[in-house]
Amino acid sequence: MVEEILKLKKERDAVILAHNYQIPEVQDIADIVGDSLDLSRKAADTEARVIVFCGVRFMAETAKLLSPKKTVLLPRPDAGCFMADMISVEDLRALKKKHPKAKVVAYVNTNADVKAEADICCTSANAVRIVESLDADEVIFVPDRNLASWVQAHSTKRIIAWDGFCAVHERISASEVAASRLSMKDAPILAHPECRAEVLALADAVLSTNGMLDYVSTSPARRFLVATEEGILHRMRKLNPHKEFHAAGGPKACINMKKTTLSDILESLTGMKYDIQVPSDVAGKAGDAIRLMLEASR
Repeated sequence: MVEEILKLKKERDAVILAHNYQIPEVQDIADIVGDSLDLSRKAADTEARVIVFCGVRFMAETAKLLSPKKTVLLPRPDAGCFMADMISVEDLRALKKKHPKAKVVAYVNTNADVKAEADICCTSANAVRIVESLDADEVIFVPDRNLASWVQAHSTKRIIAWDGFCAVHERISASEVAASRLSMKDAPILAHPECRAEVLALADAVLSTNGMLDYVSTSPARRFLVATEEGILHRMRKLNPHKEFHAAGGPKACINMKKTTLSDILESLTGMKYDIQVPSDVAGKAGDAIRLMLEASR
């Protein structure tokens, strides 16, 4: 199957992208592995005509927004994101009416139509910088309440947070993380800012998934406790074979991130499916929100 995928990839002039949370065999066959925005940026820079995005729908949409002339395929069309679906365009418009002077920041973990209603997008890595760059005292932040709380703690702005959350990170409890630390007192705790505030308070570093990978590669520590979706552990171990990596609070998996298999990738390349399209009226505004973020992050 791997041989057939590689053959078809060459024939289709395709590049395979895999998010850090994908299953190990999907990560291993990918040309590029990373977080959602990093993958989209790198895909836009490649010469490949076809992007096979092994992740969830909003990620494939983001890749399409940044590479509108390329074909973007999502091997599992049912791979959605519970957090992204927690806010609709109508929800955001109603919130904007209540706070007409506020600027809107949409986390990249939103659907394209919601991004189109925002002034600018952000990632978990640059959220504080993006919020601080805005010429407004109030900022509507959607959809993740936990990332919004983290930003509020590090920002001079008043954050108006939507009450959404990542179902995976929400399940990581402070009691579990504290128990993990007792069993491995020498291991730094790394936590994703989508975790609850009480979990972040226990962390030695609060980082995006790419930030975590940079941290463990340069840290003198020999073992680490990681509070995020379990898929990142495979890449950490692969890149740092002489170090130990353990889930802080026990492994937590995203069912949508785990849907994509090698069979799905083969079927996607064989039938050129499933082709991601973003309506033109949405693509223009949503693309602008992403591009403004990229400019503000330089």
